[in-house]
Amino acid sequence: MTPLPAREENFRETSTFWSHGSETRTCWLDFETRPDDIVISPPAKCGTTWLQQICALLVFSPGDLPAPLADVSLWLDTPLIPQEDVRARLAAQRHRRIIKAHLPLDALPMREGVTYIIGARHPLDAAVSLYHHMDNLVRKRMTLPPLREWLVSWIDEQVAEPASQPESLPGVLSHLTQAWLRRDEPPIVLVHYADLSAALEGQMRRLADRLGIRIPDDRWPELVRKSTFTAMREDADRLAPRVSFKDRTAFFRTGRSGAGRESLTEEELARYHARAAALAPADLLTWLHR
Repeated sequence: MTPLPAREENFRETSTFWSHGSETRTCWLDFETRPDDIVISPPAKCGTTWLQQICALLVFSPGDLPAPLADVSLWLDTPLIPQEDVRARLAAQRHRRIIKAHLPLDALPMREGVTYIIGARHPLDAAVSLYHHMDNLVRKRMTLPPLREWLVSWIDEQVAEPASQPESLPGVLSHLTQAWLRRDEPPIVLVHYADLSAALEGQMRRLADRLGIRIPDDRWPELVRKSTFTAMREDADRLAPRVSFKDRTAFFRTGRSGAGRESLTEEELARYHARAAALAPADLLTWLHR
């Protein structure tokens, strides 16, 4: 399978990298889904690749993936590749499709049989991961400030429309609030990054159950091993997104939680909590911050 080329000139260190412009927000409306499609649509840096790998392993169990993950699980609403190319590749896939997205639920039409998986993460940890992701890009158009300075600016940034800056704090919390309020609807599955870290096999079995996939007991150890952060880092050439990174292995940086809180003073952390409280329901924040 010939990989889709990425438009490197579009890779930027601003919100346009995950732009939710009118084209990307509406591209799903006329997209022909299949009744067993799996749509993985977290905010940026909330476990998207991890969930893609898990779902791909469940679909192709017990065999290896037939192609690099970026080709097995295509990103439909990408601003980096022509829509016609992505749609043609998706139409040609004969296996159960695992479609990557970065859109909130209000931009994803609910279709019968389709399962929507939303990954969630402590927003500060997602922001730290975003910072290192941007710093790992080969083509950078600006020099990043120190992490703590950048993180404080991210907390304080005022955003007129969350959808226009999806990786901002308002954008992330708007995305997750939509999923949280609809978490009891049958086609929606909400997965916390910390749960993947702490109870990987349990979360994989939960996903298999929600997707109607039966895995023989003797296959689980290998599937879980291939889904660990260590194994994914070792297979970074096939699993990391097709982006021009300085170091593809560094895309799988640590896989742990807590880096955001560790980067801030108590006063700065309090500012974050006050800002978050104004942007999202209290029960969602309790769940996110645990």
